[in-house]
Amino acid sequence: MDTSSDSLFNQAMARYQAGASASDVLPDFLRITETAPGQSAGWICLSWLQLLCDQPEDALRSARTAVKFSTYDPQARINLSLALLETRSKGVRDHIQVVQRVITFAPESTGDLKSSIEDGLQRKPGWKALEKVKAWLNL
Repeated sequence: MDTSSDSLFNQAMARYQAGASASDVLPDFLRITETAPGQSAGWICLSWLQLLCDQPEDALRSARTAVKFSTYDPQARINLSLALLETRSKGVRDHIQVVQRVITFAPESTGDLKSSIEDGLQRKPGWKALEKVKAWLNL
């Protein structure tokens, strides 16, 4: 990722973490993935925002790209699982199992995953797919 993409990523993340709505920062992450298409963090964030903005088909494409670039990133796999659930597609179990293995071998990742899930449930109350994933992962 070049300096301008890195700067835009950090600014967009800071805005999101400060409480900006998903729809407000979504265009920034679209731009990030256009200017740095090989950067997995941009795709992971984009897919999450698309899920929050009820764009499951777009989220599915973005999450698949994120997993392609970052095969064992648990957040990428969670986002892909959510997109698969939201689009009623097959293959959810395989991705949940990868996340479970990552948690087993890298238990320090559970804190970030729990925070992400809580953020999602706060921003999108009653999100059934995320509640299922949370239960399956025991987070």
